Amino acid sequence: MTLQEIEARLAQIRNEINTRGASMTAEELAALESEVTQLVEERSKLMEAADTQEQRSRILAAVAAGTAIPSAEGTPAAAPTVLRSFPAAGGTEAEAEDRYGTVKYRKAFMDYVVRGTQIPAEYRADAVSKTTDVGAVIPTTVLNQIVQKLESTGMILAKVTRTAYKGGVAIPVSTVKPVATWVSEGAGSDKQKHGITKDGMITFAYHKLRCAVAVSLEVDTMAMSAFESLLINNIVEAMTKALEQSIISGSGSGQPSGIIKETPAEGQAITTKSDAALSYADLVAVEAALPMAYENGAEWCMSKATFMGFIGMTDDNGQPIARVNYGIAGKPERTLLGRPVECCDYIGSFAAAAADDVIAFVFRFKDYVLNTNYAMGVKKYEDNDTDDQVTKGIMLADGKVVDKNSLVTLKKKAKAV
Repeated sequence: MTLQEIEARLAQIRNEINTRGASMTAEELAALESEVTQLVEERSKLMEAADTQEQRSRILAAVAAGTAIPSAEGTPAAAPTVLRSFPAAGGTEAEAEDRYGTVKYRKAFMDYVVRGTQIPAEYRADAVSKTTDVGAVIPTTVLNQIVQKLESTGMILAKVTRTAYKGGVAIPVSTVKPVATWVSEGAGSDKQKHGITKDGMITFAYHKLRCAVAVSLEVDTMAMSAFESLLINNIVEAMTKALEQSIISGSGSGQPSGIIKETPAEGQAITTKSDAALSYADLVAVEAALPMAYENGAEWCMSKATFMGFIGMTDDNGQPIARVNYGIAGKPERTLLGRPVECCDYIGSFAAAAADDVIAFVFRFKDYVLNTNYAMGVKKYEDNDTDDQVTKGIMLADGKVVDKNSLVTLKKKAKAV
């Protein structure tokens, strides 16, 4: 193996231990340790060998770094001319190792959260001006697990479209779709303009999402893997609920704009026939208002209490309009007139709703975009009122409906006076 191949393999081993070292068996660790020993020995031999490509590379590297190179007789030579390389136009320098993914930083992060120990200066050298806002960056490996668990545990998060646009950037949304036409042989078709208007621009803002991370005194004696697991669970539990609540009913002021806060297209805001009870006619009216082009992928969303109000209804042939099946994993799969139903606690029930409140809606969740900056950080501080040590997690997020044509809302009818 060449020196470059050895270095690449050592980097792979280091990355593997950083990402899943806590779950490795003793046999796997022993095998990696043996391989590392062999690679280090082979690397030493190559670096000591003369007249090799590796030696020439070292000489060139020393010239670029401005260090002196010993002569053949072993006497120091004059300092060479210092050379520096610059990236080409539009290019970047080679990326350095992710400092926040190393075991050393993960241990420093644990000490910061548990014991309040200051993060080493080498990890704070490039801190931005808002140092009082975020005390420490969450390690890369932990952050990846948080993101993965957020997407797998949330009922709504897994359905919406997630992006990572820079905040404040206007994203164009097409308002005119091209139409295909049939033409005769050899004939052409009219060129169609793909127009974008001011109303078709979506701009994401910076909304700060903060969650308190509960870290008890018992974690002081925890292993690093157990501590990271506890931290992940606490952050996921808090942020999943906050993000999904904002996706459904967010006000849009200081938080993402919710689906039910969007004004539906003309003819797609349906009101129940009665203010006292739900009816089969309400479902039919909503289904009729959904454009055929948005049939595929559209789902019902309502509270479980509202769904149970439909479950006892039957059509004119005596067939139940609501069904609950159980999949392979035993999870309930609810449907209304054959359309999937997502039950959640982020929307009020029919019984508890006020007049003109949205109690259910049909929507294609991929038409909602959640723009998230997953570069989360934590800050530790003391609550002077309770003397509790609080650790909070911070992230930036915003979300909007980008295509409201798949949205049909069902509102509760106002009482007659």
